Amino acid sequence: MAKEQYIVGLDIGTQNVRAIQAKIDETGELRVVGSSSVAAGGMRKGVIVDIEEAVSSISHALEKVERMTGVPVNRANISVGGNHITAIESKGVIAVSKADGEITENDIVRVVDASQAISMPPNREVIHVIPKNFTLDGQAGIKDPLGMTGIRLEVETLIIHGGLPYLKNLTKAIAQAGVEIDELVLAPLACAQAVLNKRQKELGVVVVDLGAGTTSLAVYEENNLLHAAIIPVGGMHVTNDIAIGLRCTVDTAEKVKLMYGHALANQVDRHAEINLAELDPDEQERIPQHQVVEIMEARLEEIFDYVHSELKKINRDGKLPAGVVLTGGGSHMPGIVEFAKKQLRLPVQLGSVQNLNSIIDDATDPSFATVSGLVLWGSKYSTPMPGGALLNNVSNLFDHQSVNKLKKIFKSFLP
Repeated sequence: MAKEQYIVGLDIGTQNVRAIQAKIDETGELRVVGSSSVAAGGMRKGVIVDIEEAVSSISHALEKVERMTGVPVNRANISVGGNHITAIESKGVIAVSKADGEITENDIVRVVDASQAISMPPNREVIHVIPKNFTLDGQAGIKDPLGMTGIRLEVETLIIHGGLPYLKNLTKAIAQAGVEIDELVLAPLACAQAVLNKRQKELGVVVVDLGAGTTSLAVYEENNLLHAAIIPVGGMHVTNDIAIGLRCTVDTAEKVKLMYGHALANQVDRHAEINLAELDPDEQERIPQHQVVEIMEARLEEIFDYVHSELKKINRDGKLPAGVVLTGGGSHMPGIVEFAKKQLRLPVQLGSVQNLNSIIDDATDPSFATVSGLVLWGSKYSTPMPGGALLNNVSNLFDHQSVNKLKKIFKSFLP
């Protein structure tokens, strides 16, 4: 009987640390067996600012999962966030190695590796190198050149890199929590893995993850990742605005947002009032709900203006037929779909986790999209090395794996 396989995803967000443990059964089906969500400590805008607090939160989340499943967590796929992330386009060119001109996996590895020969500051580290299109002897638009024949092979790639200090702090915190890393995955890519289907990626779509400290997005078209970005504004900024506007505590403002919040001021009764004394005994005021929603609407407008600017950078504002897929805790806000339609001039829908069987409701919630995507990513693409070293960039792949094992990794970036 085959040994049971478990895959763990760990999403370390600004406000919450979420973990999911999934099991691959005898039929090869992936099924969630445990999940947890705990308050995050030591995090700000998607990056670690206090390692000790972050380690405590991570350990707590993993312990809850282990108690639920009875299976210890030794390694996991980890999300990477923060506005230190940058995506740049690059190109690589090689001569095909075989005398008969047939393209092998080795050639694909070499040409993608060649695309990394760019000038980059020493404090930056490559997280992903994602092939977009190949060109063979002048014939452009090739998705997968494996087995084709030619002399000159070129590739266009999207290189995603992050600040080395931030990544080192993240890996250090994970190690101190007693977990080895299978792979670091950019948060919006993991999110897209969970909620987008092939047709959406073909037509053109943007997934927008409305987090607490950041808003992240990933844009796809013709099955290519066109752009990814992390915006340093999120739901916590909405809460802070309410706290300032109502002159109340942040905890009370968070309750107001969750219980009475709405994305559209024109859909709220102008005569409705919020009795703050019901939420906080130290407060005595009664506040018009319309006033609160106007505060929220102003900050949401700023967030979606940033999203619109990112789409404008790649000339896709108002031009994605499959529209916008919203995920993250912010997607629960009443009226957010209508608000996003108005701001982005695109079709908008709430994301739902696909291809992940679960009897646990949390695992399919939009706020769990990123961590669910980490599990799906791990089931398809991760190839852990002995000792927990990472195979998340082409240099490591080329140095440490035989060519025969690489096809699976590169297929993760191809249709």
